[in-house]
Amino acid sequence: MAVSRIVFLMYHELELAGRKLCQSEPGYVRYILPLEIFRGQMSWMKQSGWRGLSVGEAIHYPAEPSVCLTFDDGCETDLIAAAPVLREFGFNATFYLTAGFLNTPGYLDGSQVRELDAQGFQIGCHSMTHPYLSDLPEPELEREVVEAKLQIEKIVGHAIEHFSCPGGRYDERTLRMARHAGFQTVAGSQFYANSSGTSRYELGRVAMLRNLTLEEFRATCQGRGLWKKRLQHQARRSMQRALGNHAYDRLRAALLGEDRP
Repeated sequence: MAVSRIVFLMYHELELAGRKLCQSEPGYVRYILPLEIFRGQMSWMKQSGWRGLSVGEAIHYPAEPSVCLTFDDGCETDLIAAAPVLREFGFNATFYLTAGFLNTPGYLDGSQVRELDAQGFQIGCHSMTHPYLSDLPEPELEREVVEAKLQIEKIVGHAIEHFSCPGGRYDERTLRMARHAGFQTVAGSQFYANSSGTSRYELGRVAMLRNLTLEEFRATCQGRGLWKKRLQHQARRSMQRALGNHAYDRLRAALLGEDRP
């Protein structure tokens, strides 16, 4: 019997005509899809018989063609742009919120988080302030994982079970802290499709970039070509470990005008 594999897609803010983005740096904007591009991707999925799942649904790995849809940061466009499109096509998703960003310009406020939750979408956690978790001492790590979870749970009134790591950076301490906090999954940004054999605490995800063509999107959903991206990702991680996260970011920004998601 073939093993069911599901690609987890990572989205961020969606761009709306006439609306200012939360950030303007090139390294941020490269992760921001215009709304019409996102709609086109969801339309292709629907027309092709694919399902869009939340993390909680995807980790059961149904046999039907499916992808897991996730959004990081908690931008206001999660509710006003992404959610209507997802409802239109009958898809679910997990929205990972950065707790400390809530109630600030461009991001969801508490009532909007509750509305997103009430519409049936899954709410997850993306830390308190979006740092590289592997760089933090234990007390700060606890705040970013445990306290962030408690803050979001206070807003929605129920348990939050899914966590994603800012910038995809984590270490064994991060995973232990997530387990201690009661999270059932942890997602990073490794380029591989997940299956029942994947650790629920090291789920891979593929970032959706602004310049991605529809053909490339189709290939990503099908898991085609991820090995090439995985090799590039591994090379970057080796350099990050050698230089340190922040020195690597400065070098990459200087050379490419990029930054972390």
